[in-house]
Amino acid sequence: MAGHTIPHFQNDGGHRMIEIGVKEFMCTGASVPFDHPHIFIDMGDENEKVCSYCSTLYRYDSSLKATQTNPPGCVFHVKAA
Repeated sequence: MAGHTIPHFQNDGGHRMIEIGVKEFMCTGASVPFDHPHIFIDMGDENEKVCSYCSTLYRYDSSLKATQTNPPGCVFHVKAA
């Protein structure tokens, strides 16, 4: 897995659906301290998947980059201690 970064997404806004530009990613729920266990999700051949922890529906949109979401602002960034 060297050289391959898995994007992380969060849902602080409580959105029902988030469109993303990747099919393999991590869902964190919300930002710390309100996050859930960070879980790996793989859409496989499908174009959408629901997080089993927070019930956020993630939908693949090929026009988005790995660092973009619709609605904007759902990319999770690790904050240094």
